[in-house]
Amino acid sequence: MSETRTAAPQAPEPTRSSTRNALVLVALVWTVQLVALMAALSGIAQADVAIHFRTTDIAWFTLMTLLTGTFFLPFAVKAAALFGKKRVLLVATGLGFVGDLVAALATDYRTLLIGRGIAGVYAATAPLAYAITRDVFPRRWVGLASGILAGGIGLVAFGGPFLSGWLLDDYGFRGVLWFMAISTAASFVLVAAFVPESPIRTAGGRMDWAGGILLGAGVTALVYAVGQGSHWGWDSGRFVGYVIGAVITLVAFVLVERRVAEPLFPLSMTRRRPVWTVLLATSVAAGSLSAVGVVIQLLILMPNIPTVSEGLGWSGTHNAIVTSPISAMIIVAAVGTGVLARRMDARVILGTGSALTVLGYGIGTHLHHNAAQIVEMGLIAGLGTGMVMAIVPIMIIEVVTPEEQALANGMQTLGQGVAQIVVSQLAFVVMAQNGAILKGTQFYLDAGFTNGLWLVVGCCTLGALLVTLIPKSKRLDEVPAGQAA
Repeated sequence: MSETRTAAPQAPEPTRSSTRNALVLVALVWTVQLVALMAALSGIAQADVAIHFRTTDIAWFTLMTLLTGTFFLPFAVKAAALFGKKRVLLVATGLGFVGDLVAALATDYRTLLIGRGIAGVYAATAPLAYAITRDVFPRRWVGLASGILAGGIGLVAFGGPFLSGWLLDDYGFRGVLWFMAISTAASFVLVAAFVPESPIRTAGGRMDWAGGILLGAGVTALVYAVGQGSHWGWDSGRFVGYVIGAVITLVAFVLVERRVAEPLFPLSMTRRRPVWTVLLATSVAAGSLSAVGVVIQLLILMPNIPTVSEGLGWSGTHNAIVTSPISAMIIVAAVGTGVLARRMDARVILGTGSALTVLGYGIGTHLHHNAAQIVEMGLIAGLGTGMVMAIVPIMIIEVVTPEEQALANGMQTLGQGVAQIVVSQLAFVVMAQNGAILKGTQFYLDAGFTNGLWLVVGCCTLGALLVTLIPKSKRLDEVPAGQAA
């Protein structure tokens, strides 16, 4: 039987200087937002990558990192509970750097995907960083720090297009890949230098290898089937076989978790209504928003070729200039959410944010043909995106104990990753119904982009409706938080 130990409260810790707290926050923000930055840069670079390698399977350029990240995430979260969150952060970051190097040096598309797959292990850093935030910051810092970590997506959205525009315009997609490698190395240095180890750890525990393999295999099989469904045929025996195999594997995972002494994800935690409803609603809401970049970036950056492609054909720099007000809106909303969460019901914030994304992208289904329309769509959706992304880690804090924090963050990230992968791949499938292949590259007509946006709107609507399942819980300022909580 495992037990949880926490470091005893010590006087010097709560009075740690604001400068030191700020350095820890900077390191964690860089670590968390590098996951979002990689996704943003990948989305912007994918058009150039598809054309360079002449591939119709460009979806896997972004999905490979999500796929491997999803598979290894449960192991990383469990290892963090056993061996320390900072230690696992450094291991995941080191593997991410190796993958980025392989991708940057790749001379063929298969090697590029292998590198992207290895780099996907870095995705495990985000839930661990959120958990460390609760563990090592004083109570008064926790809400603001969590909001800033999540709200940094706005900084990524703001600076990412300018950065990628410069890299793409001057150095091509190779410049983007090398920047990823350099940034991952910087993340490793920042975490090693400034982030303290969490005092909360499980003593005498063991890794649940069987549960992790079953969960990873089941989710991977399901995601792979969705990704290949359009090629195999949605009614083909191969697709049905993969889906049935995935379901059987996931059922086996649940049965194993009920029997092992130290399960990967304790079912006693996931059976609590506040926990499973928050995990479900936030996974769908945030996962759908993470997937919208697939549609928007292809719409903006794909060229305009009569009867073949009806993208806007903007350069990376022009895209950055037009979308900068949207990014600023995300930042403002996210930081404001971190402050409001101490005074407002988090369910109201999540529901309002999801409703705004539905409204914004709903407008975009009809109006997405020039800069003014993109800004109009983005300002509304950006406000909602900032609210949703910032409230997600705060809602997890509100419904679990400090000892459960890393596990709950891992489950939410896993669910969000699966939602993002499925919605992203379905978006590619939907858009391809109104498109054409030219010289080995898949292009899309306007009807394809419109239908892709409608798919996102439907998924965001589902996320908003799921908020109604969440029962009232403690507010952020009422839950245990801070050093050695």
